[in-house]
Amino acid sequence: MASGAPGPVDDSDDKGGLRAALGGLTTRGRSFLAAGVAAAVCAYVLGQGDLLRVGLLLAVLPLVCVTVLYRTRYRVAGSRRLSPSRVPAGSEARVHLRMDNVSRLHTGLLMLQDRVPYVLGPRPRFVLDRVEPGGVREVSYRVRSDLRGRYPLGPLQLQLGDPFGMCELTRSFSAYDTLVVIPRTEPLPPLRLAGATSGYGDGRQRSLALAGEDDIIPRGYRHGDDLRRVHWRSTARYGELMVRREEQPQRARCTVLLDTRRIAYRGAGPGSAFEWAVAGAASALVHMLERGYAVRLLTDEGSSVPGGSADGFAGSTQESADSAGLMMDTLAVVDHSDGGGLSRAYDVLRGGTEGLLVAFFGDLDEEQTAVAARMRQRSRGAVAFVLDGDDWARGAEAAPPAPVSDRLRLLREAGWTAMAVPPGAELARLWQQAGQEGSGDRSPAAGTTTGLSGSWS
Repeated sequence: MASGAPGPVDDSDDKGGLRAALGGLTTRGRSFLAAGVAAAVCAYVLGQGDLLRVGLLLAVLPLVCVTVLYRTRYRVAGSRRLSPSRVPAGSEARVHLRMDNVSRLHTGLLMLQDRVPYVLGPRPRFVLDRVEPGGVREVSYRVRSDLRGRYPLGPLQLQLGDPFGMCELTRSFSAYDTLVVIPRTEPLPPLRLAGATSGYGDGRQRSLALAGEDDIIPRGYRHGDDLRRVHWRSTARYGELMVRREEQPQRARCTVLLDTRRIAYRGAGPGSAFEWAVAGAASALVHMLERGYAVRLLTDEGSSVPGGSADGFAGSTQESADSAGLMMDTLAVVDHSDGGGLSRAYDVLRGGTEGLLVAFFGDLDEEQTAVAARMRQRSRGAVAFVLDGDDWARGAEAAPPAPVSDRLRLLREAGWTAMAVPPGAELARLWQQAGQEGSGDRSPAAGTTTGLSGSWS
C-alpha cells in the first residue's frame, strides 16, 4: 500500500504571484471589475462622488476575493493512498483521497480532481461542500488497466472558489504516486523436478564437497558422531579424531529466460504472443518462488534480475518476497529489445552450472535454435515454450508448421522439453504436458538428463 505524504497545495506554478491569480477571475468577477472601472471613470469625468464610491466598491470586491482566495491556498492539505499499489493486469485498485482544512476559516465550494493516465479510466472529479476548520473530507475512486506498466497518479488538483463566485483558482499538490500493473499470473500445478539442484521442498538434496573429498573441511570428533564420517587423513595430520562436517543443504535454483527480441514476435496488445510470454514468465517465477527455489529472471540481452548476488539469483528465503516484487516490477515494464540473437543470454548461462532453466521463446531461426540448444549444456533440466509469431498473428489454434516442428525437434534432441504454444493456450495445461513428456525415458543427444520427471503431487 503506497501513500502520498500530506502537504499544502503546491505554489511552484505561481510565478506571477497575484497577477497570475487574476487569471482565475470568473465572468462575474471580470464583469464587476469592468463595471467598477467604468463607473470610476464616469464619476471622475462627471464629478459625481457617490458614483465613484460605487465604482470603487464594484472594482475592489473581485480583487479582494482574488487576494483572499490566493492566500487560502496554503491552508488546505491533501494526500493520496493506493490500495494496493501493485495489481495484476485486469484487476482494480482503489485510490483514496483525503483533504484536510488546516486553517481557522471555512472553505468555499471545492472541486477536487486527480490526474490519471487515459488507460486507467476517466479523470475523477469530486465536488466537496464547505469544510469546517480542522475538518477532513475523504473520497475514493477505482482504476483498472488491462495493460501492464507503471502509471503515475497526480498531481492532485484543487479548484477553489469564493462565496461570491468572483474567482476560481486551480492549484496542484506536490505528491505523486505510481500504480504498478504487473502481468496476470496463472496458478501452475506442482511438479517434481529431477533436474533441479539441491534445495528445499521436492528438490531437497544434500550437497557434496565443492572440490572433492580431499578438500573437505573437517572438524573435531564429537560424542555420537558416526565413525564412518572419520576423515583419516586429517586425523593423522592433527593427531586427533577428525570427522567430515555436516553436509549443508543448498537452495534449488531456477532461471526463467524471457525472449524479448522484437523480430521474434508479431502483433501487440493484451492478446499478443509477447504478452503471453511475459505473463508465462511471471507465472513461472511466482510458482518456483512459492516452492522455495532461488529464482532469477534473465532476458535475451543478458540482464539478470534480481542480480543482488554474484550469480544473480535471489538470496535467502526472507528475501523471496522482495525479489518477487522486483522481478514482477521488471516484467511490468519490459519491452521489446532490438537485439537479433540469444548470444548474450547464452554467455550468462554458460558462466556456471544452473539448476532448472525455463525459457519462453518467440520465433527461432536455425541459428538461434542452435544457440538455445547449447544453453541446455549448463542446465540440469530445461523446459522451453516456443511461440510462433505467424501462427499467433493468424489467431488459429492448429498444429505447428513444419519450420516450428523442426525447431522443436532440434531442441528436444539437445535435451530440452520443448512445447509449441498455440494462440490463446493455457500455460497450466502446457506445463502439465511438459511434465508428462519430461517424465518419459528419453535420452538426449548430449548425454544429459531430461528436464522434468516424476509425477504431479
